[in-house]
Amino acid sequence: MRLAVLAWLKRVCALLVIIGAPTYADDLRPLYIEIRELSKGEGTTFLYRVRLPPRIAVQNTPDLQFPSNCITEGAGSTVNVVCEESVYGRQLQVAYPLYEVANPTVIKVILQSGEEFTRAYGSGQRDFDVPSPETTGGVAWQYTWLGMEHIWIGYDHLLFLLCLIWIAGGWRRILITITGFTLAHSVTLVLAALDVVRLPIAPVEAVIALSVLFLARELAIGPSDSLTWRHPIAVSSSFGLLHGLGFAAVLSEIGLPQIQLVTGLIAFNIGVEIGQVVFALGVIGLLRLFVELGHRLKTKLPVPGHVMAGYLVGTVSAYWLIDRVVAF
Repeated sequence: MRLAVLAWLKRVCALLVIIGAPTYADDLRPLYIEIRELSKGEGTTFLYRVRLPPRIAVQNTPDLQFPSNCITEGAGSTVNVVCEESVYGRQLQVAYPLYEVANPTVIKVILQSGEEFTRAYGSGQRDFDVPSPETTGGVAWQYTWLGMEHIWIGYDHLLFLLCLIWIAGGWRRILITITGFTLAHSVTLVLAALDVVRLPIAPVEAVIALSVLFLARELAIGPSDSLTWRHPIAVSSSFGLLHGLGFAAVLSEIGLPQIQLVTGLIAFNIGVEIGQVVFALGVIGLLRLFVELGHRLKTKLPVPGHVMAGYLVGTVSAYWLIDRVVAF
């Protein structure tokens, strides 16, 4: 009986060992490497630390292979590296001394300027580039283009501008109206981007659609004694405050520069303005072309152009409004 009990206990112990053995076998927690820039000048000094997940043995602690102009001092989990030339944009490699592991890698780079970059890499990726510090010129170009790109794909903003231009009519009124819109959305864009003003984005987007619907109705009704037709700058400035919050929401998704914050804000706003001007010039040119063609062909549309445009824009903006309200 005793022998049977002992044999049973051995089997239980063996089973527990088998169950417990693969505890780390499927542990795919990432290898974490932190690279900190300590000094800059004729040479650059880095300090990097390695934090191992349980699956990787200490003896298999990986090294970071820097370019050939760098000298490594020390070994193990904390290593100093001195580089004679800049390594920004250069490729580094994670090298395991004993055997490869399937764990992913997370690398955090902290530059002396205070900028931080965190990147996650898959299990098979062992090479990565050292990020470069932000420069005023680089940030200005990048965010100017982002502002232009956003206005060109922001169809609600474009339809709002289309209605404003059509209602304003003459060059002088168009210039004043768009200037009011620009100044208004610039204010709220900056305030929201700096977290001075905070509003939930879903209601803001719905009211932006409502602003387009409002102008579409005015356009469909046609010239009248309403405030919109007499003083379009009042409407463009009022609704421009809301549109600025919409721009800020996009900018928050993109992310502001870590160091060149003011440059990024100004450049994004300039990009939005450039995009608006290009669109406005295109709209004015097309409207002038249609009027000229109508005079030459001596034909009249069965329905005035502003009425057709008002109903078309109104239909689209009404759909946006309902869709955005339902999404609350």
